[in-house]
Amino acid sequence: MRLNEISPGPGSKRAKRRVGRGPGSGWGKTAARGQKGQKARSGGGVRPGFEGGQLPLQMRIPKFGFRSRVGLTTAEVRTSELGQVDGDEVTLDSLKAANVVRRDMRRARIMLSGDVARAVNVKGADIKVTKGARAAIEAAGGSIAE
Repeated sequence: MRLNEISPGPGSKRAKRRVGRGPGSGWGKTAARGQKGQKARSGGGVRPGFEGGQLPLQMRIPKFGFRSRVGLTTAEVRTSELGQVDGDEVTLDSLKAANVVRRDMRRARIMLSGDVARAVNVKGADIKVTKGARAAIEAAGGSIAE
């Protein structure tokens, strides 16, 4: 069996409705569009969501939420994951090399979650450290350079 030999089973597909092909077809003359009006014309009809001039549903309901574009490229790093980095210097590149941070991330934020196993030096303007994580890193003998 080859890909070009595959066909659907008999009766599983219906033939496409061919409108406007004479009175014998049952879909001739107005072709099931009715008499005149916007929807009877070629290219006629209203856009999705249009309710005839009434304020549409998507405009009536309350709006909420926001998706930060900075947040999409910011990785969250736990303090317990800092031990996976080789060496004592933590930069964005070293976090990427240790597979702690995805390759497409442009910045990272270190958060307090778990304990810091060893003293590490956090370097780089693209790494931010929360207040709790800063205290944990400094308590373990590490440092944070902006």
